[in-house]
Parts: sequence; structure tokens; C-alpha cells
Amino acid sequence: MERREFILASSGYALSALGLPDMDSITRRTKTALPGAIRVGQGEVDAVRHMVKALGDSASELGGGHARHLAVRYLTQDVAPWLEGRFTEATGRDLFAATSQLVHLAGWMAQDEGDTPELRGLAQRYYAHSFRLAAEAGDPDLSATALRGLAVQCVDLGYRAEAVQLSEACVDYGRHLDNPRAVAYYEATLANAAAQDDDRRMATKHLAMSETAIGKPTAASGDSWAAHYSPGRWAHESGMILSRLGDLDAAQDHLHVALDIHGLDRRRTRAIVLADLGGVRLRQGDVDGAMATWRDFLDCTDGIRSVKVQAALQDMRVRLRRYSGVPEAQELRERATRFVT
Repeated sequence: MERREFILASSGYALSALGLPDMDSITRRTKTALPGAIRVGQGEVDAVRHMVKALGDSASELGGGHARHLAVRYLTQDVAPWLEGRFTEATGRDLFAATSQLVHLAGWMAQDEGDTPELRGLAQRYYAHSFRLAAEAGDPDLSATALRGLAVQCVDLGYRAEAVQLSEACVDYGRHLDNPRAVAYYEATLANAAAQDDDRRMATKHLAMSETAIGKPTAASGDSWAAHYSPGRWAHESGMILSRLGDLDAAQDHLHVALDIHGLDRRRTRAIVLADLGGVRLRQGDVDGAMATWRDFLDCTDGIRSVKVQAALQDMRVRLRRYSGVPEAQELRERATRFVT
């Protein structure tokens, strides 16, 4: 399939996810389990959650290209039979919610592993399935997070109208959550989609709403993706939204907040923020500052398998071509070559 055909097909598939859930699925399964079906209890649910954390921590540190096959194998060989097992309705909802997180993680890993039609398609199908599982479990937080994955992918593919529509659905699912970080996460998603769609009014409005939410005190973090949306991660995302809106000074301030005040706990994430900050500094005309930041970026990249890091490496190398007479620029380009796959 050609890339343009893939974009068209995938955007339609992403929107169709909104109509996938079967809200009576879990209730029906508690009554129709086959004789001999595996009995599933809280122990199995806890196991899924533990594996999501372990595999997610590894992927966040080293990139989605690491260990995706382990997540998929665990999903298909261990968890899938539990979904067809014998359980109470309460356990079934917990199991579906935990599995939604695992499926979402597999989608994120596929998306971060590479920019090919096959991996994009895999990621999208995983996100849509994650949404269905979360909705059937009655978990609006996980439902919104899955829709966010689809929206971000539409942004990456340049399918702007669909990205805005999915982001609006994401915000709707999360609007009444008693979790300020989750609200900030979803509002920033819509702000990002609107900025990509050149809708400055909508982007500014929802960026302000996300800033209000991230500044509120939050209860225990929990185990959802949105619960881990820290002020530092918000500062990174909001900085890049401001950059797209042309406010480079504010963008740089936000990226410094992400790096220097709140910090970032994952090497992959820190590398991406440094790459983005270098790009902002270059656009401001601060060539020396950009190269110093990109030097720190390269120090973070060794061993990371992430399409976003690879894209940042290529972007840096292209932008430094115009400074071919500057020894430090040439040195950075040569160092970057060692990390490009």
C-alpha cells in the first residue's frame, strides 16, 4: 500500500474506533464461559498490571523497539486465554482494563519502533482494540488514553481534521475525571492537534485549560498512562505546541522547565526534549546554544531504539549542513551518523 493510501485508510479506521465497544460483553462472558475455561481471579489481573509496568518502564527508557515481541507474546499466549476464561463481573472489568493497558503499550511500542506502513497499521489496530477493551471495562481514563494514541498518530500522519475529532472525543471521555493530570493530558492533546491544524484560537484555549489542570494538586498517581503525565512532561508538550504557534521564547522557557526544574525520568524522553530544545534555539538564531544542546542530546541516544529519536537525529544532521564550515557542527554530524539506523 502506498503511504498516501495508508494515510487515507488509517484515518478512517481510527475514527471507526469510536463505534467499536460492546458494552454488554463482560456481563455476557460471565454467563457463557465454556466448560473447562480457565478460572481467572485477582492474581491474574495483578500479573498483567505488573507486566505492563515492567515492559513499559523498559520501553520508556530504551524506546519501543526494545522488547515489543515480549509484550505481544505475553498478550497472545498468556492474557488472551484469560479473556476467554471464567470470572466474576468485577474481575472481568479489572481484567479488561489491565489488558487495555497492555494492548495500548504494544501499540505505543509499534508506533515508536519505526515509521513503516506495517508498524503504523499495527499500532493503530492495537489502539483501537485498547479503546474497545477500556470502554467495555467502563474505564473512561483508559478509553481517553487509547483515543489519544489514535489522535497522536493522525497528527504524525498529517491527517489533521481526524486528529482534532479524535482529540475532542478524548477530552469528552476525560472531562469528568477526578484526576487533574489526566485532564491536562487530554486537553494538551487537543491543543496539539489544533496547533497542527493551524487553529490558533482552539490551540491557545485548550493549552490554557491543560495548564490550569496540571497546576492542581493530584491524589495518588495510580497506574494509568495519564497518571504519569508529570509537570515536566506537560512542560515539554506545551513547549512544542508554543513552538508550532511561533512563540519561540515561551517554547524555550517551557523546555528548560522540563529539563532543569521538573526533570525527566526516562533517557528516551530526555533525549527527545534536548533534540527539540536544540531545534528551537537554532530557530532563534542561537547557533552555539543549539549545538551545545544537541551535544547533550547525542550523549543520551546510545542504545535507544525509537523512531522519534531517529527522526530527531536526521533532523539535526540536515539542519547542520548549512554550517559545514563550523568544526563543531561537522563533529556533531559525524557523531550522529553512528546512531542512525
